[in-house]
Amino acid sequence: MNPLFPPTKRPSFRRSAERILLLACFGILAGCASGNHDTDNPDWAQSGMPPPPKRSEADAEWEETVAPPPPAFSESRLLPIEMPPYMSLKFGIDPNTIAITKDGIVRYVVVAQNRNGGGVNAFYEGVRCSTGEMKSYARYNNGTWQETKTPEWKRINDLNSRYAKALSTQALCRGNAPRKSVGDMVQNLRNPVREVQ
Repeated sequence: MNPLFPPTKRPSFRRSAERILLLACFGILAGCASGNHDTDNPDWAQSGMPPPPKRSEADAEWEETVAPPPPAFSESRLLPIEMPPYMSLKFGIDPNTIAITKDGIVRYVVVAQNRNGGGVNAFYEGVRCSTGEMKSYARYNNGTWQETKTPEWKRINDLNSRYAKALSTQALCRGNAPRKSVGDMVQNLRNPVREVQ
């Protein structure tokens, strides 16, 4: 045996397997980082929900169509939004007020009432399914509409109002797009579907 050239050790099967597993893990992590979601926040996985997709150039070019005045609504036509039983308010939407615009917004009038009756408030709103946002255009109180002074888009998941999330997932949106028709939305309000969005 030559002391200047000791015999080379062949890597063991176990070390080879460990290296392959390590490379596979790096590949999976790289794949997650290159997806549609902004993973700059390392805690997004623990929060149970990834952040919304990063805005693209198409989003920057997007312009909202001008919202028409609030449509007339009727309490007798309201379809209930399924909410947890402990909520003190009940919410319903008049199907005749739902409209899908060419720029992908779903506008509607939602009505809030006390479960014991009395106290009616209504809101004229829009949901943008592609970004998971909603905007309030006007509020109905004491028989008159009052326009929101500076309406702005807000993330549905950041709002305290649970009805907006329930309405968008139960009826208005399918993933990141509006459902194909108002009829489809009404059908889902009448028979809420439990599905992964």
